Amino acid sequence: MKNYLFAPGPVSVPPEVLLELARPLIHHRTADFSVILDAVRERLKPLFGTRQEVLVLSSSGTGAMEAAVVNLIQRGEEAIFVNGGKFGERWGKMIAAHGAVPREVRVEWGRAVRPEQIEDALRAYPAARAIFMQASETSTCALHPAEAVAAITRGRDVMLVVDGITSVGVIEQKMDEWGVDALLTGSQKALMLPPGLGLIALSERAWKRAEGNRARGYYFDLMRELKAQRDDHTTAYTPAVALIFALNKSLELLHAETLSRVFARQRTMAEATRAAAAALKLELLAPDNPAPGVTGILTPSGLDGSKLVRLMRDRCGVTVQGGQDQMKGKLVRIGHMGYLGPFDMLVAVSALEIGLKQLDYRFELGAGVAAAQSIIARGI
Repeated sequence: MKNYLFAPGPVSVPPEVLLELARPLIHHRTADFSVILDAVRERLKPLFGTRQEVLVLSSSGTGAMEAAVVNLIQRGEEAIFVNGGKFGERWGKMIAAHGAVPREVRVEWGRAVRPEQIEDALRAYPAARAIFMQASETSTCALHPAEAVAAITRGRDVMLVVDGITSVGVIEQKMDEWGVDALLTGSQKALMLPPGLGLIALSERAWKRAEGNRARGYYFDLMRELKAQRDDHTTAYTPAVALIFALNKSLELLHAETLSRVFARQRTMAEATRAAAAALKLELLAPDNPAPGVTGILTPSGLDGSKLVRLMRDRCGVTVQGGQDQMKGKLVRIGHMGYLGPFDMLVAVSALEIGLKQLDYRFELGAGVAAAQSIIARGI
């Protein structure tokens, strides 16, 4: 049976990128490697919307998150974090593990943080030195207003750190224009790669903050990594050489398509998936502010969402993801990032319909597919 990957990461990888992973390895302390690393870092800048340095870390996206924490706040300092899902919750745990003081802004799952909540938190915690948030909360499929929050922080002595793991490469990012101080992502989402690379960029004032922080850790010391990558054209420690080869090819493909078309393609996939859900009379977890890279569809009352996910995978070969924590068994998350096109979403929607039929949900077979087709047809 042919398998299809519609998880919100890892994602499908183009064959050209997979071939790069099979290239003979070269040593990372060579001129040949430096050429590739420099090309990768330059090609990443438009995806981040920055003229600042983008650093490549051999880690998951969580490693890039921790790098932001340990470089931008010191032990004992207060830091505000937006907790609207599993990954927002992770910010709080990282801040505490670093020995800083986490101050929570709690947001209902599926909702976006409101700018006034950030204003209230800054008044309540005037000593806070940074705000940590997601651009797109993968666990709840909700999009947070990073631009609006940046408008609040850029005039204050407060860093804004944004986890863009399911937004960088999915929708346009304007890190410099908005005033975001740190933006990060991981390789296994819109960059169409296997897991294993974390990517992070800092603003000028964030670099100054990092430089003055003597508790930057060791492996994730971004000042050390900046010197290595910018000045010495290599990495501070042994890198994931094959993944960096592959990232270079992936970025080449994305830029050849043009970023505007990449964003339009992924917007069409998201709209088609949501239209299918509506046609099947299924509700979204985040109806008012849906994430651009993954759609969260609530399963009907009385229907086991975990069983639906298993049916789609085992009977149809279509891998999606269920919900986490309180949403376990109540949610199906369908990713539309990576090496996917609009017509691929017809496969995902067809499998969703077949799974629903197997669970005796009453609807007109093909209604979701037809709705998705109508969205796709508009863009042809």
